[in-house]
Amino acid sequence: MTRLARPFLRAALLAVALGAAALCHAGASLRNETQLQLALRSSPPCCVIDGRAEASRQARALADALVYRKDLKINPIATIVVVADTDAQALAIAEVLASAHPGKTVLAVEGGVAAWEVVASAIAAEPPGGRALNFVIPKNTCEQGAPLQQLRTDPK
Repeated sequence: MTRLARPFLRAALLAVALGAAALCHAGASLRNETQLQLALRSSPPCCVIDGRAEASRQARALADALVYRKDLKINPIATIVVVADTDAQALAIAEVLASAHPGKTVLAVEGGVAAWEVVASAIAAEPPGGRALNFVIPKNTCEQGAPLQQLRTDPK
């Protein structure tokens, strides 16, 4: 191999490695409570999608969750969390959303609403500064259309 070809080969290998890493962080996956807590500490959710049956939603409502429907249109800016009656349903909905939003991370909750409530409570109980969920996203801000507010961070 010539000396001129080595930098190009290194650049190509780096590009492939970065592309593979990006693919590992995007798409749909089923996560248990521990995995969800770790994932959401680094990337808080933009929205929670409730794919449960109507009776389940009425029996145990999820505050600020968007009810899943076939024509649901969202503009995800962060991780999407999907809760359903079964793990298979949650993963199926997550895969539909991941295919509609390539490159976005979609996490299906293993264990349903009970697991999600444990995760949300654990993250909310963390001390400030280490919290992933340190602000409230107003209802329906994950849906497409004009934003209700813009979050701006001031680097200090």
